[in-house]
Amino acid sequence: MNIAAPLTNPASAYSHKVFVLQGGGALGSYQAGAFEALREQNIEPDWIAGISIGAINASIMAGNVPGERLEKLRSFWNKVTIQLPVDALMEQQRETSPLYRTVSSWWVSTFGAPGFFSPRHIPAWFQARGSAGATSIYDTGHLRQTLLDHVDFDRINHGPVRLSLGAVNVRTGNFAFFDNRNTKITPEHIMASGALPPGFPAIKIGNEYYWDGGLVSNTPLTYVLRNGAGVDTVVFQVDLFSAVGPMPQDLEEVEERRKDITYSSRTRLNTDLFLERHRLRRAISELYARLPEEAKADPDIRKLEEHCSSYGVTIIHLIYRNKQFRSHSKDYEFSTLSMHEHWEAGLRDARKALVAEDWRLPPSAEDGLKVFDLDQRTRSRRHSV
Repeated sequence: MNIAAPLTNPASAYSHKVFVLQGGGALGSYQAGAFEALREQNIEPDWIAGISIGAINASIMAGNVPGERLEKLRSFWNKVTIQLPVDALMEQQRETSPLYRTVSSWWVSTFGAPGFFSPRHIPAWFQARGSAGATSIYDTGHLRQTLLDHVDFDRINHGPVRLSLGAVNVRTGNFAFFDNRNTKITPEHIMASGALPPGFPAIKIGNEYYWDGGLVSNTPLTYVLRNGAGVDTVVFQVDLFSAVGPMPQDLEEVEERRKDITYSSRTRLNTDLFLERHRLRRAISELYARLPEEAKADPDIRKLEEHCSSYGVTIIHLIYRNKQFRSHSKDYEFSTLSMHEHWEAGLRDARKALVAEDWRLPPSAEDGLKVFDLDQRTRSRRHSV
């Protein structure tokens, strides 16, 4: 049941609102649920940055008018998830079972996900060297049409929302961001951000080929902090892998933990780097303010003003920590029932985070940054930074 929207937007004190969406495959509907909670509070993004499945969710949001974003997200997630013959029985239970999730993961790995990817009819070993079929297990051609059905690319490229998608250049190994401020976004840019090898083929854009940005960094937070708008900003960062977890007890748990560590965000590292830069900018601001007017008239000295900082950034950090889904296959378990559970978890967690009031005012220019997340007791708390 939806909660009625409040009379005032709790993020109204911020001039800029940013959504940062991590990669995580089938877990991505958690981000859609979190977005539903933000919509309930009348919080709409000025900028959305995403990687992999986060890039797909970001593009659907940026590529639709505000009133249709949630509907298009639901349509996409219903399109790419599977229903098994036992779903009618499973719906009578409170949650899916480990056996059910194992079976549905096997089903997807064998037959693919509708509207997303499908196994190649001829195995890679029998394909011509250098072809897409020889370098990937699945064909993602279906995803292109699904994106065209759910995203208005004219709106992405000419609308008000900034969109940034992370990928990695296969040849150079360099991280790349496709930003609609300087790049005409096409379905290929979105597909490139989620082209995780060896499952998915590299995507050609211009003369280069690209893989999933998660190979280098699974979160676009660094890009957002480095290229911010220069005004008071609130960042809603929605992650699908947790850096903190228990000691593995068997090989399956080892693989699950490996994925968590590999794809989790290094938020503390990113925020420390931001604070270091911010303090330098504040020092420049104070120095520039003390200069006499005749000195400021010098064009070379006036360039210092570009490096001044008089704004603050708040990060609301949501991390999917559902212990029920501790499995190495959680990112490719595309069952409809699990998708709904992820969605509801995102909705629930975001609602709880937004209830807190301590994030609603930007930090002072001197402080520069505040970071909040949900701890194990699902309470919003501030980190020391």
